[in-house]
Amino acid sequence: MTAALILLGGYLIGSMPFGYWVVKVFRGENVRKAGSGNIGASNVWRTYGRSYGIPIVLLDIAKGLVPALVGTLVAGELIGALAGGLAMLGHWRPLFLGFSKGGKAVATASGTLFGIASLLGLFALGLWLTTFLVTRYASVASMVVAVVLPFAALALGEPWPVVVFAVAAGVAVLLLHRPNFARLRAGTESRFQLRRA
Repeated sequence: MTAALILLGGYLIGSMPFGYWVVKVFRGENVRKAGSGNIGASNVWRTYGRSYGIPIVLLDIAKGLVPALVGTLVAGELIGALAGGLAMLGHWRPLFLGFSKGGKAVATASGTLFGIASLLGLFALGLWLTTFLVTRYASVASMVVAVVLPFAALALGEPWPVVVFAVAAGVAVLLLHRPNFARLRAGTESRFQLRRA
């Protein structure tokens, strides 16, 4: 019963569309009609600047961290990984937006990693930041981490629930970034700017 509540809580927390809510409350605008139309931190930052982007990054990370950490502490890595995975699902298809398109769950996945395997989470964060600073493409950084993550989990000797989560999360992130990959091939993907023009 406790595990079921944690899993349900993971999805509900993941469904909280902070990018949509914050922009709606403080700017009176619909973020789904701005930029890429995504409710995630990257689109919020790119469209409204870092004063909005940084809080959304932290909130989206927390959506994965809280259920994953609680699940791990209460019931072990398997429940923690499942709760984090459901948080990612909630972020992608949020209940509170009628199951319409949400975000690509990269920040939520990173929060989950910190909840179930902090060393792997640190590695993923370091690799993402390094790739991003070199390329200035958030999408490229996300896809690189998605590809490398399962191998890193194996190399670090993480327990099998963490390895399975790394594989599943990596596949999910790659699938959700198919439009970005197409734009990269076409040369139309926008480089990220830390400050708005």
